[in-house]
Amino acid sequence: MTGPLPAVVPEPGLPAAVTIYEVGPRDGLQNEKALVPVEVKEEFVRRLLAAGLPVVEATSFVHPRWVPQLADAAELMARLGEPGRDLPVLVPNERGLDRALELDLRHVAIFGSATETFAQKNLNRSFDEQFAMFGPTVARARAAGMDVRAYVSMCFGDPWEGAVPIEQVVAAGRRLLDLGASQLSLGDTIGVGTAGHVTALVRAFVDAGVPTDRLALHFHDTYGQALSNVQAGLRAGVTTYDASAGGLGGCPYARSATGNLATEDLVWLLTGLGVEHGVDLDAVVATSTWMAGHLGRPSPSAVVRALGGTA
Repeated sequence: MTGPLPAVVPEPGLPAAVTIYEVGPRDGLQNEKALVPVEVKEEFVRRLLAAGLPVVEATSFVHPRWVPQLADAAELMARLGEPGRDLPVLVPNERGLDRALELDLRHVAIFGSATETFAQKNLNRSFDEQFAMFGPTVARARAAGMDVRAYVSMCFGDPWEGAVPIEQVVAAGRRLLDLGASQLSLGDTIGVGTAGHVTALVRAFVDAGVPTDRLALHFHDTYGQALSNVQAGLRAGVTTYDASAGGLGGCPYARSATGNLATEDLVWLLTGLGVEHGVDLDAVVATSTWMAGHLGRPSPSAVVRALGGTA
């Protein structure tokens, strides 16, 4: 170990184990201006899997005009070979799904919005039109035996619309689940959420008939609230958390969306709480340090900085 482990002091009532859903290769890299070579992306994915992360979202089959960084999606998945077939990929529409089907992939994700403005900016669709667009995509994916995850963004606030009513988020999320998604990831895209807001939103979904095992939480650390929000989520019974190695990421369509919750920071918190996660912290720190070298800047993760890992 490159540094001290946190003392393990369990908190009664928390889940015994959680799933960390790693989004670094997709959500983490999508906003990088300098193109990352496909062989570096491949090694990034392989190193994350080797570190024990149970789910690694590899890339997105979005049009390269919109996200040039991920224009090599098909090549990356081909290079990953058979192990890559089990890794989730984002598909914005049926054209993206076609590409995933051609590679015989097993897991896809769609990305919706809880607000009208972000639906227009991110999807070029109205709030209602997005569901009509996703419907055939999800139906075809499920018919092909694929698992489908749904993201819903701007769940805690929108830079153009301000506060987003909880009932509006629940309505959007229910519509995505009703299309056939197996899991719904609630995104704090611009990082304005706080612990009480997390508690209230999860409770509202449960009251609307959505069990916590179908929910995931996706936090950005813009205002330093991500770990506090995770703890609120744990207390509410949510057991899947999205995170990005080294805290990489942002959203190309929302300038105020800074980096994702760092995987290492999440692992440190969970370890201290005695919550099982199955991730090798040293290996993830080394991976993030290695990737920071390729990107030419230090990792924003507090744990990576504290442990000073080397690749």
